Amino acid sequence: MTTTNETAVFGGGCFWCTEAVFSALAGVESVQSGYCGGSLDNPSYEQVCSGQTGHIEVVQIKFDPAVISYEALLEVFFDTHDPTTPGRQGNDVGPQYQSAIFWQSPGQQEAAKAMVHTVDAAGRYENAICTEILPAAHFWPAEAMHDDYFALHPNQGYCQMVIAPKVEKFKKHFSTKLKA
Repeated sequence: MTTTNETAVFGGGCFWCTEAVFSALAGVESVQSGYCGGSLDNPSYEQVCSGQTGHIEVVQIKFDPAVISYEALLEVFFDTHDPTTPGRQGNDVGPQYQSAIFWQSPGQQEAAKAMVHTVDAAGRYENAICTEILPAAHFWPAEAMHDDYFALHPNQGYCQMVIAPKVEKFKKHFSTKLKA
């Protein structure tokens, strides 16, 4: 029996951080950094960072639902960033860092809404979740220099200070979901 991969698109702040987390999950075939939403075709990183294009930094995840469910991806998503800070993640500030889910099917939309409700009901965060649940939008791949950024630049300052601690925390919490 052949399984068809599915696609998830999440904006959880800096796409370098988000890519590093999701790339480590069993069942994830690929993670591509890019941009969704916005008013400009094929935007550059500099244009998106200006905060003027309306794009959100996202990752496009291709995954095998026979190995990892969309709901499991949502669990990781909500556990590895702060979904309560509009237009920011830590020191990364601007509308391009908005927490967002670009659902690819009505099933994903319902799953995302249900997960927001579950996370809110659990009282995991002091503030309300501000994650935007948006319909699929054109995905613009980021420039190649952003591919596998953390894996290729582990000693870079931002990687050491921001991404490495996030990845270590994630690996401890989701150790049973990691690639072998």
